[in-house]
Amino acid sequence: MDVIGYLGPYGSYTSLAAVKLCPDGKKVPYKNFREGFTRLQAGEFDGIVIPIENTLNGGVLQNIDLLQATENVAAVRECTLNIDHRLATLKGADVKKIKRIYSHAQALEQCSKYLAKNFPAAQYVPAFSTAAGLELVKSEEEACIAGAHTAREGLQLSPENIADEKRNFTHFLLIRRGSIPEDTVSEKIYFSVTCKNVSGALLKLLQPVCANGMNMTKIESRPIKDSPDEYRFFIETEGNYSSPQIKSTLEEVKRAAKSFKFLGCY
Repeated sequence: MDVIGYLGPYGSYTSLAAVKLCPDGKKVPYKNFREGFTRLQAGEFDGIVIPIENTLNGGVLQNIDLLQATENVAAVRECTLNIDHRLATLKGADVKKIKRIYSHAQALEQCSKYLAKNFPAAQYVPAFSTAAGLELVKSEEEACIAGAHTAREGLQLSPENIADEKRNFTHFLLIRRGSIPEDTVSEKIYFSVTCKNVSGALLKLLQPVCANGMNMTKIESRPIKDSPDEYRFFIETEGNYSSPQIKSTLEEVKRAAKSFKFLGCY
């Protein structure tokens, strides 16, 4: 049975994604994303599940950087979850007494308007995950932003989603160790490139993608550490990795790029 790591503890949105992506695998929590990648490389996990993008906050930058920096790993599967944030307090607690609110930093950001309006004097405390924040709630002066799925005895959840935008989705990837088999059938391909900092360089690099009818579904840039004014582009396109035409296109992009890294297909 595969061992699949997720950002713990159980009840985090990443744990839900792990169940969805690997229903039959053994699920084991990790404390933070860097630990997840380290344990994957060390062979403790057969795969890890990570959030890679949110419709409100954009790319999860730490995970984009870790995927780029970690050798011999690749994304092999994807899923999207609807994020439903609720305010969790001890049962019977008076919300007027709340002084501290815990949650993952992204959840705090996604509920920032609600928090500023209803708890302007409270302290907002980042936690490793929404579920980890929930474990910190010990008194009626404390609360957590957690998912609607985390209802349990002794806690009460706000009756409505408190996110600033109610249509909130997070895109998750399953990352495995090792190379992708050449005959892998996929719908999307994910890779990163750098190019010369000259006019038209990125356009020239991406021309083979357009010429071969590969619909580009996502592109985002990240600054390259220790290289001012230089950027790495993370690109997702539609495409079947087993297709010789797709492989030929990727080779064209690779030849035109200053650097190229295949990040996965799913």
